[in-house]
Amino acid sequence: MSSWFYPFSSSRYQPENVSKSENQLPPASQSSNEDSSDRSSGFDPESLERGAKALREINSSPNAKQVFEVMRKQEQTRLAEVEAEKVKMVAIQLQLDIERQQNMAEEQRQLYQQQSQVKAQVMRQEDELARKRLQQDHETQRRNNAELVKMQEESSFRQEQARRATEEQIQTQQRQTEKERAQIEQETIRVKAMAEAVARAHEANLTEDHNRRMLTERMNGEREKWLAAINTTFGHIEGGLRELLTDRNKLFMTVGGVTALAAGVYMTREGARVSWGYINRILGQPSLIRESSMTRFPWSGATSSGGRNLFNYRAAARESNASAVKSGLENVVLHPSLQRRIGQLARATANTKSHQAPFRNMLFYGPPGTGKTLVAKEISRKSGLDYAMMTGGDIAPLGAQAVTKIHEIFDWAKKSKKGLLLFIDEADAFLCERNSIYMSEAQRSALNALLFRTGDQSRDIALVLATNRPGDLDSAVTDRIDEVLEFPLPGEEERYKLLQLYSKKYLSDDNGSNGESKWGPVFRIRRKPQKITVKDLSEAAVHEAAKMTEGFSGREIAKLMAGVQASVYGRPDCALDSELFREIVDYKVSEHHQRMMLAAEGALRAFA
Repeated sequence: MSSWFYPFSSSRYQPENVSKSENQLPPASQSSNEDSSDRSSGFDPESLERGAKALREINSSPNAKQVFEVMRKQEQTRLAEVEAEKVKMVAIQLQLDIERQQNMAEEQRQLYQQQSQVKAQVMRQEDELARKRLQQDHETQRRNNAELVKMQEESSFRQEQARRATEEQIQTQQRQTEKERAQIEQETIRVKAMAEAVARAHEANLTEDHNRRMLTERMNGEREKWLAAINTTFGHIEGGLRELLTDRNKLFMTVGGVTALAAGVYMTREGARVSWGYINRILGQPSLIRESSMTRFPWSGATSSGGRNLFNYRAAARESNASAVKSGLENVVLHPSLQRRIGQLARATANTKSHQAPFRNMLFYGPPGTGKTLVAKEISRKSGLDYAMMTGGDIAPLGAQAVTKIHEIFDWAKKSKKGLLLFIDEADAFLCERNSIYMSEAQRSALNALLFRTGDQSRDIALVLATNRPGDLDSAVTDRIDEVLEFPLPGEEERYKLLQLYSKKYLSDDNGSNGESKWGPVFRIRRKPQKITVKDLSEAAVHEAAKMTEGFSGREIAKLMAGVQASVYGRPDCALDSELFREIVDYKVSEHHQRMMLAAEGALRAFA
């Protein structure tokens, strides 16, 4: 019905509900619709007639109004469906546009990604090419540098050869010049000597003539005097001989008395010489021993010949014991571990002595002024041994007598009832390696003598060697060492204790003196000592000085405090403050560094 009622409508925009509503129409209408659809290709007048007929039937029908109302609603529904279809188509079109834009964006993104990948690949290729070019440039530069270095080395070698040739030529010319100069000087000296000899000969001739005349006159006078004396003497002798010859008893008594007197004088002199040599050899202290707690001669014992003072044996023994007890380790501060080790060695040595076991030999090495000598004395005191010290520098001047002197020391050491601790300072002076070209035959013999006397462990002597250069000792000497102790430079805490120790010694009220003159006990001039006033020397200043004096030995710190004492004595008020203390410390530190630099330069020159 709709097709003929709306001939202008298109069939593709007809919704499904319209077809459903058409199904509710009468069959005649349906048949007419079918006929019209069959002849839709051209105009069909029958359809128009049928339509008119159907319209008339509808108009004549009592439900015409409802039919038209239905038709109007169907038309509205169809129009709404058409609008909805249009909206749907628009939405579909928009969706298609969005998808197309998304596809275009995705294609554009893929295109950009491909372009980025291509660009990154191109950049990687360019970077690889640049790297290869750079490597090639570096290799080329390296080869050029190697060639340049080779050329420079060849040039330097040629220059060095030219320089050496020039130096050799210059030295040859210098030697030739020096030789000619020496010849000229020798000729000049010869001519001068000849001239001086001629002048001296002429002067001697003149002097000889004068002296001859004076001597002749003096001899004539002396001759007359002696002739008169001889005449007088022989006159007396003639009278005495005449009297003796006339009296036989007086003659025998005179000859016997003169003979006995001559024999007594001779025997007394020779006997005293032999006895003194024997006593000195048996009981005397060897000349190489510089210091010892054993006295030279037990009965009265002179310390040595040549005008030295005599002393009483008991007083000397008391003084030696007192000094040993007083010295101890009060003037040296050691690391706690080293101090414990020293105590253990002292106890072990004492136990060795009490059990009659062989003593152990020791080696002390370290920088100068670190307390090696004082520690040896302390070990001797704590272990109850006698103490004797010698220095290796005294061996070389003895020459061939060194062997005899060393044997005398070991023979003398056996006389000690307690046992002897023999301390050899500067042991490397004559106990160095025997392969050394600077070692004389006498030193080699002295070393062999010491090795012979120390070949077996001794129950009489505990040998202690001290050196600053342990590497120079002969291997046979180090083989005889049982204990090795290193004496390093004091650390900051030890330096602080040393500064406090020497401050008490040099800056206390008595200033380390007893009011006697420094000229010794001969004059006994007593004078009141000056008292040092310490104003503001704080513990912080002492700690700072301990930090600044790094590398100082104990002896250097003692000299530092002695320098502070001397500077204080140079002031009118005899007062010490932090400023003066810091000034002296700075000066001593700079002096220490300068001394180290000079020592290093000397070592470099010796090495060169």
